[in-house]
Amino acid sequence: MKRGKIKIYKAKTKKIPGSGFREVNRKIHDIFAKIKIKSKRRPYVRSAYFKKDKIFLELFWKHLYEKENFRDKIRRMKYFEVAMELIQKSRLEPVSADNPNKPGEILHKFSGVTKDGELFYVQIKEEKSSGRKWLMSVFPAKSSKTKRTFR
Repeated sequence: MKRGKIKIYKAKTKKIPGSGFREVNRKIHDIFAKIKIKSKRRPYVRSAYFKKDKIFLELFWKHLYEKENFRDKIRRMKYFEVAMELIQKSRLEPVSADNPNKPGEILHKFSGVTKDGELFYVQIKEEKSSGRKWLMSVFPAKSSKTKRTFR
């Protein structure tokens, strides 16, 4: 795991507004539909940091819907659009470490701040053997109620 100063990407996008699952889910699926149209098979976005490699999105949905806490799902879904911007535009180095549960994987954790000043993280899993990368998770910093002053 790399130590040192954490570099934070400043996004130009706000998190998705809303409090109800249907409202947020509709908006996130509209954004996902625009991404999905561009690919014939598996939906993906290209990453600036990984030299325009594909970051596949299907693992994100599986991971999201495994969550039992309904509020946690909504909280994570609100950061989806900002996470897509971070993946596509950020060239800042993430905190990377080998996956302790699976030795054939590397976990990359990117940090970002929304336009509103809220800190969030994007976690990407990379398979060592194939080099494929998957969006695993998007989540806010521990307390999303306290806005950070990263503007």
